[in-house]
Amino acid sequence: MSGIVRIDGVVRDYAWGRPGGISAARGQEPGERPEAELWLGSHRAAPSRVLTDRPGDPPWPDLGAWEDATGDTLPFLMKLLAAAAPLSLQAHPGPEQARAGFEREEAAGVPRDAPARSFRDPHAKPEVLLAVEDGFDALCGFRPVEEVVALLDTLAELTDEPALPAWRARLADPEAGLREAVAWLLSGDPAVDRLVEALARTPPTGLPEPDADLVRLLTGHHPGDPGIAVALMLNRVTLAAGEALWLPAGNIHAYLSGLGVEVMGPSDNVLRGGLTGKHVDVAELLEVLDFTPGPPPRLAPVDVAPAVRTYRPSTQETGAAVPWQLLEVTGPADVAAGSPSVALVLEGEFTLRAEGHDGLTLARGEAGFVERAGRLQVQGSGALYLATTVT
Repeated sequence: MSGIVRIDGVVRDYAWGRPGGISAARGQEPGERPEAELWLGSHRAAPSRVLTDRPGDPPWPDLGAWEDATGDTLPFLMKLLAAAAPLSLQAHPGPEQARAGFEREEAAGVPRDAPARSFRDPHAKPEVLLAVEDGFDALCGFRPVEEVVALLDTLAELTDEPALPAWRARLADPEAGLREAVAWLLSGDPAVDRLVEALARTPPTGLPEPDADLVRLLTGHHPGDPGIAVALMLNRVTLAAGEALWLPAGNIHAYLSGLGVEVMGPSDNVLRGGLTGKHVDVAELLEVLDFTPGPPPRLAPVDVAPAVRTYRPSTQETGAAVPWQLLEVTGPADVAAGSPSVALVLEGEFTLRAEGHDGLTLARGEAGFVERAGRLQVQGSGALYLATTVT
């Protein structure tokens, strides 16, 4: 047993992905098909393959089989994400919601890969998104209500659409206004359809440019979708390389474009409300959403060594600390891994060594799996991203 093995993940070709985007980020020849996500982990929908190229490498063919053989589990899923177009308006469930929803759909006999299924596993999916390049564009969390009301007042000066006062009136309740507004906008009311059409016709010169640009962008990809109106109630944030977002359960968000690394709970549970051709489950989305307004949920890194910084939500940010963290390593380092770990190199070359095991060298675009917790010696330079738990 080598202890550290080379792996490769499954590339998901969702329509919003960049043409050849994952391949290009890994330094490979890009093709023309959309490449949206590279999954690195043990999730049964797309477990990472083990590339056995050395004597003593393990017999398990993928990380799902590793879990079966060892009884161990990966408490996270790592992804490389390349978005060229807006993702769905979405949120993820917490632990109790995920477990209850999964058991309910299992009991109903809904196949786990059915397009209309909402809960594909019993796990929560909080996530950290780290921008790998400048200009990662996203919507996340609700804006202060007074900002939304001011925007609606500006819209009312530009159009006499009668649904605008109805939207504004629902925001008047200081406690339930956002929920009432979202529920109405996603209710299928024909008045909302006319409202969204009016937004598309509104003279952009009368709106603040970020809002006008957002309407143009979303209308171009999802004309007539009520999620366009919901999106105007959300924070828009642009990340530079090295900046990150923390998206806990219930946070409403939609990535718009950019390249990033994500670490999340080991789940594929996505509750969508719009801006997508996939299954939309408004009732479940409303049950999980956190309607608390506030600033974009940025996550500041913490330097833990000269060449290592960690992105990990604190107890203050989460209410309960998540067990995993995302480390960015740029040079030689000694790293404490609290669990089996996944590494991805996007720049330069690194060699990973664990006590009692041969080293594994990873070039740009390659990934590795460290089977056990312990000290991990890293040699090299560039950009290595390591998902692991805290010791």
